[in-house]
Amino acid sequence: YLRLLACFILTVDLTLGSGPNKDVEFTFLLSAGSTECFYQTTARNDSLEVEYQVTAGSGLDVGFVLISPSGYQLVSDFRRSDAIHMVDPTEDGDYRLCFDNSFSKLSEKMVFFQVIINRQSSRAYGGQNEWAEVPESLVEYKLEDIRVRLDSVYRHLERSRHVLTVLRTLEARDRYLLEDNLWRVSFWSCLNMVVMLTVAVTQVYTLRRLFDDTRRAYM
Repeated sequence: YLRLLACFILTVDLTLGSGPNKDVEFTFLLSAGSTECFYQTTARNDSLEVEYQVTAGSGLDVGFVLISPSGYQLVSDFRRSDAIHMVDPTEDGDYRLCFDNSFSKLSEKMVFFQVIINRQSSRAYGGQNEWAEVPESLVEYKLEDIRVRLDSVYRHLERSRHVLTVLRTLEARDRYLLEDNLWRVSFWSCLNMVVMLTVAVTQVYTLRRLFDDTRRAYM
């Protein structure tokens, strides 16, 4: 059932982005008793935000470790269902994100995570040389004000997109929990019904045997 929910299954030590400063969002299946690691490339003096959620699987929990390019362990979570971690400023190199399900020998987990990189060295709307070519007489505000406003709009749009992605992930997890609970309720309801019918039939049979034995005694 979990395999039907997965967008795709990733192998161990898969590289996330083709280059630095690339935001990513992944949903993958973490097998029972296994650990999977991913790498994200960053530039110096940027900021890195990592958010993950366990959307399906028994217990809805995994372990998580974030290791810097220099080899230092920055974050270590044990059996958590979700978390958000920020690294500011970042180093130049590859950050390693590892998800651990080694404590669960039977249940696989569905994990969603996203990596957001806030760029300090570059902007999405071009550099200063591109803006410098526009005469100030053609715009109402100064170029610096326009850059600030556009960057603010861009950041808000990116944040809105990430929030919508998280909400979709929460919806998928809630749907999985509802379907799992429905199966449990249906199973135990059927079991209780079978037990009640068995008890009722046993009582009727016992009473009939008692009356049959009484008639034989009088005869």
